[in-house]
Amino acid sequence: MRLLHTSDWHLGRGFHRVSMLDAQREFLGHLLATVEEERVDAVLVAGDVYDRAVPPLAAVALFDEALHGLAQLGVPTVMISGNHDSARRLGVGSGLMRHAGVHLRTDPEGCGTPVLLSDEHGDVACYGLPYLEPALASAALGAEGSGHTAVLRAAMDRVRADLASRPPTTRSVVLAHAFVHGGESSDSERDITVGGVSSVPASVFDGVHYAALGHLHGCQTISERVRYSGSPLAYSFSEAAHRKSMWLVDLDAAGSVEARRVGCPVPRPLARLRGSLEELLHDPAHAPHEEAWVEATLTDAARPHAPMARLAERFPHTVSLVFDPDPAPETGTDVSYARRLKGRSDQEIAEDFVGHVRTGRTADDRERRMLGEALEAARAEDASGEAPERAEARG
Repeated sequence: MRLLHTSDWHLGRGFHRVSMLDAQREFLGHLLATVEEERVDAVLVAGDVYDRAVPPLAAVALFDEALHGLAQLGVPTVMISGNHDSARRLGVGSGLMRHAGVHLRTDPEGCGTPVLLSDEHGDVACYGLPYLEPALASAALGAEGSGHTAVLRAAMDRVRADLASRPPTTRSVVLAHAFVHGGESSDSERDITVGGVSSVPASVFDGVHYAALGHLHGCQTISERVRYSGSPLAYSFSEAAHRKSMWLVDLDAAGSVEARRVGCPVPRPLARLRGSLEELLHDPAHAPHEEAWVEATLTDAARPHAPMARLAERFPHTVSLVFDPDPAPETGTDVSYARRLKGRSDQEIAEDFVGHVRTGRTADDRERRMLGEALEAARAEDASGEAPERAEARG
């Protein structure tokens, strides 16, 4: 049986205020084309269909298009809710959708009830484990503990109990939305540490032939039988090095797994550039990134004038600007504060302070004079024990 494993669509999410709806629509068209071209037997969507519990109407309309497209292909689809989804909202109409071959699994108590798929070798029991928030799912599942591992173990106990009641030739697949030990995270995943330690051991999925995971946005292999598809699109610059893809998974008669990656369309590449503004504007090495979405980190000692507008002349799709000045050599963190001050006059120390708080723009002549006068007044007060203006009035 051939399965197409995808997850983390995040319909409705933007990228640094840039709408991603067109890119998401392109991906979904690519998914439908892949189902046809690769003769896929079933589609697995491992959570985070939407980006928010209450998605924008345009995202709901896009999801509706995707459901119609999948139903028209006549290929069964199994879909679970993720931590970004509202399980109740996503599950509305699931009874009707089932008749069209779209199986939504959003209720934790249904973990042990599979979608039964069949091929010439027999049945494949496909179990959907929606995102299990420990505080909400622990009691319903009878978990022996209050953390993520405890609730996932309880859910998988139901899966294994159901499998034990089926013929031994039954192959098994689990969809889950969780952070598994060994997975590599990125900046665009919402933290799921609330309710206990977030990551769970891969061993919780022992006893099934394939675990189709969602939540982490990088496509990755935890083991031959436990994999993340990752998100089909990049949603943060921390994903700049990702190759976005889906898993095409073949299960043979004995349940052995063979998986290969199917690439996803790239709406626009991502580039993280670092250097002074002049370097970024003129270095020919940056030419390949001129049409990319750019995150520019400027290392100038003083903030340049209108940096975003100037960067946009060369990189029109600059969407993020970060200031991270390179430290001056003489003020490196490996030199103690006392050593940096040794042998320097009060005037020099005051002028250095002005340069430090203004990120490299040192005091001008007028400011030096003012600093000198203030230091002289302070010395005079220290010597006489009273402020100079009071001493002058008394004289």
